[in-house]
Amino acid sequence: MTFRISVLFLFLTIFSCGSSVTTATSNKELHHYLKNINKDCYWQQHADYKMEIDVDVKSYQYTGKQELVYTNNSPDTLRRVFYHLFFNAFQPGSEMDVRSRTIADPDSRVGDRISKLKPSEIGYLNVIKLEQDGNSIVHKTVGTILEVDLAKPIAPGESTTFHMDFKGQVPVQIRRSGRNNAEGVALSMTQWYPKLAEYDFEGWHADPYIAREFHGVWGNFDVKITIDKNYVLGGTGYLQNPNEIGHGYETTNVKKPSGNKLTWHFIAPDVHDFTWAADPDFKHDLLQVPNGPVLHFFYKKTMEDQYLENWKNLQPKTLALMEYFSKHIGEYPYKQYSVIQGGDGGMEYAMCTLITGEGSFGGLVSVTAHELAHTWFQFLLATNESKHEWMDEGFTSYISSMAMNEVMNQNRENPIAGSYNGYIRLATSGVEQPLTTHADRYQYNGAYGTSAYSKGAVFMAQLGYIMGEEALKKTIKKYFKDFAFKHPTPNDFIRTAEKVSGMHLGWYLIDFGQTTNTIDYAVNNIDGNKVTLERIGLMPMPLDVMVTYDDNSSEAFHIPLRMARGHKPTIATVIENWAWAYPTYTFETTKKVKSVEIDPKNHMADVDKNNNKKSL
Repeated sequence: MTFRISVLFLFLTIFSCGSSVTTATSNKELHHYLKNINKDCYWQQHADYKMEIDVDVKSYQYTGKQELVYTNNSPDTLRRVFYHLFFNAFQPGSEMDVRSRTIADPDSRVGDRISKLKPSEIGYLNVIKLEQDGNSIVHKTVGTILEVDLAKPIAPGESTTFHMDFKGQVPVQIRRSGRNNAEGVALSMTQWYPKLAEYDFEGWHADPYIAREFHGVWGNFDVKITIDKNYVLGGTGYLQNPNEIGHGYETTNVKKPSGNKLTWHFIAPDVHDFTWAADPDFKHDLLQVPNGPVLHFFYKKTMEDQYLENWKNLQPKTLALMEYFSKHIGEYPYKQYSVIQGGDGGMEYAMCTLITGEGSFGGLVSVTAHELAHTWFQFLLATNESKHEWMDEGFTSYISSMAMNEVMNQNRENPIAGSYNGYIRLATSGVEQPLTTHADRYQYNGAYGTSAYSKGAVFMAQLGYIMGEEALKKTIKKYFKDFAFKHPTPNDFIRTAEKVSGMHLGWYLIDFGQTTNTIDYAVNNIDGNKVTLERIGLMPMPLDVMVTYDDNSSEAFHIPLRMARGHKPTIATVIENWAWAYPTYTFETTKKVKSVEIDPKNHMADVDKNNNKKSL
């Protein structure tokens, strides 16, 4: 009997974790699978990179060697793997090029520029040689993806080692990566190496690089970059040989090797990407965060004085932002963070951001706040940005707006008001698509941007309206504590909110995160001491209602949503809940009513505010 119960438990456990028994093809695989099950049945792959590259700054080409130790922590046997070759997007006829020339509202930074690149200006990553555990393996480049047929399958729990020789060319700066950007920064080296695609519970994520964001394998990086000795580098990782390098890194006497080049050696633990930038005119400043990381700032010393002053003034603001995010989300776990002039606007990477640096001071602080916040939302809470871009950009927009309000003393009553306005314009435009849309598959770039940034920020802010601001603050911290260094999904976030608040919130994720249903409530009628409200939009919500009586006194009411099975803490008078299927709701007061207003603080994303208030 005991044996039969154990077998039945094993069968149910495997199926409850979303995996089929047939995926375990041997006793060894089954043993590994059971050994690695935790209470949430969560697993993730692991990749350790060792890379050495040699850069020719005149031709903008480089040669590289990569050793990658890949551990298969999944319950599946892998027979193929895939690499991203991002630089191949910057070639005439690429998917990025064609998409940019055929979408109705192309990114102005891209436009038709890729189609006009000359052979010496394009980007590429060419894999010259690839071996698995010493054996040559078949591989094929298809656009920005390298398809690899393994010489030997990788069973669950097993590791394999890939050795690769590759050659790259840095494209003219167009999008994120490139050389000689608009402000003259020589090298913005993002997505510069063959990067293993992620494999998770949904399978392979070998998306072509068309426009949007990334999803990477957690691991460790050991990178050596050989480049002309007058270039200053900043980016991901801890420099291992500062006394050979100088350039503001040295701790004692600098002993530079002879020759025209230096080799910079970086170690980066527990990251899923590696980025660097370089320029011979970089100035390098450092600032220590009390009980926190060292902040590095790299910017061109040849800029006009006003911009140089902005970069100096940016430094204490960055420190304050770092402290804000560490306090309100979770402690920053690395020893350093770098703010680097480069790129084509602002983009987050491991331990660093690349931003353009010649704008206004306010703009410089704002973009730094946003990109630094990305360290938490998406880098440490590494959602799949291509699928859940709103969790990346939206959550970042929310927390960076809150931080800017405090750090820059903006004193805004609702720091997220701009996001609300942007979302409502989109929701009433006729071109909105659900947040479940893949980031590359929006019909309009504008719709993608407003969905990801504005609607995503409203999702977070409005959740505070539903369950209370204190519960939201606790949810953010618990979400970080439970899912940092993992790949959380929307359900992970909403379940965290449910555990904190004790409420049922699946309806909120469904309606606001997976449909284009809108919120629209109205004051239908006032009759003496009776108030009738109406639900016009399809999306349900609990309601805050302010009633003003004939004697000019007022009373706040809270109407819970029945399907939420609870309500937020409130000093308002809590009355009977409202079941969604009923289009109208009537309640009585103790006095004659003069006026009624739904959501007086505008914390609900109601698409028609005109019918929220009625007076006699």
